[in-house]
Amino acid sequence: MTQHVHFISDLHLSRDRPENTQRFLAYLESLVSRVSDLYILGDLFDVWVGDDDPTPPNGIVKEKLNAVSNRKINVHFLAGNRDFLIGGKFFSDTQINSLDDEHLIDLFGVKTLLMHGDTLCTDDVEYQQFRALTHSNDWQKDTLSKTLDERLALAKHYREQSHLSKSNKSMEIMDVNQKTVTETMQRNGVTRLIHGHTHRPKIHSLTVDNCSAKRFVLDEWATHGSVLDWSENGYELIKLA
Repeated sequence: MTQHVHFISDLHLSRDRPENTQRFLAYLESLVSRVSDLYILGDLFDVWVGDDDPTPPNGIVKEKLNAVSNRKINVHFLAGNRDFLIGGKFFSDTQINSLDDEHLIDLFGVKTLLMHGDTLCTDDVEYQQFRALTHSNDWQKDTLSKTLDERLALAKHYREQSHLSKSNKSMEIMDVNQKTVTETMQRNGVTRLIHGHTHRPKIHSLTVDNCSAKRFVLDEWATHGSVLDWSENGYELIKLA
């Protein structure tokens, strides 16, 4: 039987978007034995303030991810800019694998780089400074030491500030920097990159070290679900109602 590998990102699951949660849970239920691996490349949740947060749909999503793991489907998670505080308890509860910001896999014989994609947006200096702050051990330790209510209030504040900041920036500034993309692919020795974050789905052709290369940008789950399906026969973009 031909094995398939799935890639998804930017689901932004939250209490405010129950239809998106139902779409994701239905997708998990539909996974069959032919899917060997599922890679979630960040922003599975619209916000994550700690593994102790019981706000829906956190509980049911963890339960269903654990059920998928029990079916011997390998699920992997690479943190995004909204859910980078996901911690050890989440991974133990779900049995899914935690990946680094830049993760290399052998995808049917081709070395492939997986990322969320936010670190590629180097023209957005303000965001990169904020990212460096929030990914520091001191900031995360201090934040997670606060009460749940305090963390939820802080997350709401950051979301409001983010929306305000984005309204004053061009799409070009918030997209990837091409030089950064090329340098990142060169550093990792790859000609294939898969990432999300920008919400600008497309398959880009480029040249890396005089070799033809491709960059796959995953779609967000807004009005529909989106899956990049890969097998030994190639790839297919699947749209979920």
